[in-house]
Amino acid sequence: MPAVPRTTHRPRRRTVAVATAAACTLLLPASALAAGPDGTGSPNPADAAAGSGTLPLRDLDLDALTIPELQQRMDEGSLAAVDLMRAYLGRIGAVNDELGAVLSINPHALAEAAASDKQRKRHGARSTLEGIPVLLKDNVDTAELPTTAGSRALLDSRPDDATITRRLREAGAIVIGKANLSEWANFRGFDSTSGWSGVGGQTANPYVLDRNPCGSSSGSAAGVAASLAQVSIGTETDGSIVCPAGQTGVVGIKPTLGLVSRTGIVPISAEQDTAGPMARHAIDAALLLEVISGEDDADAATKEIPADLATDFSDLAPNALKGARIGVWTLTPEQSQAVDDVTEGVFANAQKEMEAAGATVVPVQLAYQDEIGAGETPALLAEFKRDLNAYLAATPGDHPADLAWLIEFNEQDPVELAYFGQELFEQAQAATVPADDPDVQKVRDDIRRLARASIDEALAQGPGNKDDLDAIVGLTNTPAWVTKYKTLDGVGDEFTYSTSGPAAVAGYPNITVPAGFSGPHDALPIGISFFGTRWDDADVLDMAASYEAATGHRREPGYLPTVGVDAPAAPPAG
Repeated sequence: MPAVPRTTHRPRRRTVAVATAAACTLLLPASALAAGPDGTGSPNPADAAAGSGTLPLRDLDLDALTIPELQQRMDEGSLAAVDLMRAYLGRIGAVNDELGAVLSINPHALAEAAASDKQRKRHGARSTLEGIPVLLKDNVDTAELPTTAGSRALLDSRPDDATITRRLREAGAIVIGKANLSEWANFRGFDSTSGWSGVGGQTANPYVLDRNPCGSSSGSAAGVAASLAQVSIGTETDGSIVCPAGQTGVVGIKPTLGLVSRTGIVPISAEQDTAGPMARHAIDAALLLEVISGEDDADAATKEIPADLATDFSDLAPNALKGARIGVWTLTPEQSQAVDDVTEGVFANAQKEMEAAGATVVPVQLAYQDEIGAGETPALLAEFKRDLNAYLAATPGDHPADLAWLIEFNEQDPVELAYFGQELFEQAQAATVPADDPDVQKVRDDIRRLARASIDEALAQGPGNKDDLDAIVGLTNTPAWVTKYKTLDGVGDEFTYSTSGPAAVAGYPNITVPAGFSGPHDALPIGISFFGTRWDDADVLDMAASYEAATGHRREPGYLPTVGVDAPAAPPAG
């Protein structure tokens, strides 16, 4: 095959057309590779259009308002769904050119909002999401919008609605558009850059625009952080909900595997993938989880939901931390050396805040992490080949039929491999699928068993139930790194620390909430993650929401162009 010429400039966050008062425009990708995020054209943080989530029409602060508050206003007639939709479309017009969070807009969004207003007036709201704008990650299938997983290879894909898309529509929610993401959910190549896709270009962090939003639900997180939708849907295989939520200062819920259907979602692995809510407020994330959760005949994992499982997730216990025993996953000396002192201070302060809210804090370490980490990628490679090929075979449209064709497409495309490669694709293609290799299946079985044991053993403290822990809390993220590209800067993402692995591999719930700020000038959000055992989503959410209510750490993004460089890590002692 002929060599593909490479560009040498940085990817631009795309300029997009947005809605007018009468209609909106579908944002089909034109050129995802043009100029770059070089600091020019950055918004002025003092600019009201970019820096404020206020709806001037009724002086509503979109950043602060919750779904229950919006529903009350719409029920009493002081706010219409059409006005709410116009406000959010206006926000997209004001900031998305620099943010790059929204990939496409629903051309029927205003008409659907008008229909929602009629539904409310004539028959009442269908659910607590009636008339609420929702942003979907662009690996969640939609019949009326492209579903690309960020790849130009899927521009002509034509799927039906995913199960969760259908449930949202039936509940009266309105899909405002699709969110950019790390292409193929960050499972294409080594040294990738989170938030970049061949279709959408680069998503920026709304707090500091030259910083990375983390992946792969980057647009879903940045979009709700910047008030481009009330709530959004992300997906996670390992860290792709909680990391972007932490780095953009929002709430992210990675549910128990099987609580939410995966039917119609572009996969990495059925053994770890799940969709989940992202929102500025825990109550909004809980309401979204109520709508999208539940059994799906097409997803066998959902058949394991216990019949007596409480699913009234929005019935939050405001004092859930009082009397709770919380295991704090402490950093090892080596991890402490890598994590900056201010971020460690945020985590230490969070522990004091939980104690002030009535919790007992118990330091813990989780076992088996090296073994889990060694087996996870080999398992995912084999499962990716199996599950992606099955998705492509079942999805209508003009697109590559399998992973081998995708690799060939990327080799010929002028954009796809411009900034990093497709080594993971190539390794997955060479892998043996689990059904053909008992050793591959054994790796998955072993790491799942160890991941579950790592959490369950930590929760079971001492010989009696009185010593058990109610949840484990870890540091979600370190400050967002400066966005870089392998082919331009010699490095892609610069992850420092994460606690997402055990819950991801175990299939257990993991919920992150804002805990403070770190980085230069304390400009970058830090989150903490609450996780527990299987099907314990409601209790874990109660504790995370209780922490949010007691602390109120989240603040509105500043859209700063830059804040300078991070302080270097201290040299090793001795």
